[in-house]
Amino acid sequence: MDFTTHVLPNGIKLIHIQTPSPVAHCGFIIHTGSRDEDDNEQGIAHFIEHLFFKGTNKRKAFHVLSRLEDVGGELNAYTTKEETCIHASFLKDYYERTIELISDIVFNSNFPEKALESEKDVILDEINSYKDSPSELIFDDFEELFFKNHPLSRNILGKAKYLKKFASANIYSFIGKKYNTNQMVFTSVGNIPPARIIYLFEKHFKHVPANFRKNQRLPFQNYTPFSQTIKKNTFQIHAILGNLGYDLKDNRRMTLHLLSNIIGGPGMISRLNLALRERKGYSYNIESAYTPYSDTGIFNVYFSTDKEYLEKCLEIIYKEFNLLKTKQLGEQQLKKAKQQIIGQLAISFESNENQMLSIGKSYLIYDKVDTLAEINTRIESISAMNLADVANDVLNNDMLSLLIYK
Repeated sequence: MDFTTHVLPNGIKLIHIQTPSPVAHCGFIIHTGSRDEDDNEQGIAHFIEHLFFKGTNKRKAFHVLSRLEDVGGELNAYTTKEETCIHASFLKDYYERTIELISDIVFNSNFPEKALESEKDVILDEINSYKDSPSELIFDDFEELFFKNHPLSRNILGKAKYLKKFASANIYSFIGKKYNTNQMVFTSVGNIPPARIIYLFEKHFKHVPANFRKNQRLPFQNYTPFSQTIKKNTFQIHAILGNLGYDLKDNRRMTLHLLSNIIGGPGMISRLNLALRERKGYSYNIESAYTPYSDTGIFNVYFSTDKEYLEKCLEIIYKEFNLLKTKQLGEQQLKKAKQQIIGQLAISFESNENQMLSIGKSYLIYDKVDTLAEINTRIESISAMNLADVANDVLNNDMLSLLIYK
């Protein structure tokens, strides 16, 4: 796989893969998210993502939206705790149209008070919809307790009391401080030659003034395990238990990804899916997840069940954790686990859109991109002992936190 890379004097990076597909995908990833907000800015990163679609110095909101939709393309965006991304899918003939539009959105958006006020109502409705969905809200509540009093604890959507106070000056201030050009990547997968994509990249991003990051993120320290029950009067019990995971630079992160996949990955043969759903019928929803951040990480298991089965579910989960800690996987078990995650990755990379976002994030964080073959080699190198060591570290009963909606 051939990657085209290019870095502008202002620090903005380009990464591109040329493919024969008539459909192209590109995006602009900014290494700034909700953890980069000050206390009185909670929710502002996500708010700005919404406002990008509300008009620029030369386009009204309708013209921003119609610029790609008129030619069958799609424009989208998302915010995480550490990133903001604007991305698009379109026919390859409209590469320059798309690149120019993304550049205009990111660097020339204006933020009139009227647009701010109307979008506040939209986000307030989004916040309220989360409150009506315990299976989603519990993740935010868990992380608020888990990362207590740290920026990582904050809900990406923010809180109404802060959101209502945001004015244009707050938006421009946050962008000026936290949208740093050496923390930006333009990523692309599509049928356009390397020389052409570099030309368009320079044409539409070279003019941006350099704004290098000076402030470092506050590292997360002093994790304290907790066990808490919140009365929600829901029909079902919802529960999450978890522990610290590894950060994005830790060599053990691939082993933890494999372990999480074995425990409660998307496959129907994950250990907890078999133990709780297939054999006992205790839970319809059971999943595990591992999210690495720049300086820490979080591993958790979520499940829902009828109230009478809560203790039985927890007993089974702890039993499966104990087996992974004390009994190393056999050669065939380990081989199947590796083949499963390798296959999942291959299927994910079959989507050019997923690949575009993946290589962009990798180039942003590591300044390089591993090929699928290189990732597979790392997975194949994981031993049963490596897996058991990580299981003993992350699945340590004394370090697990638990949150229950009852």
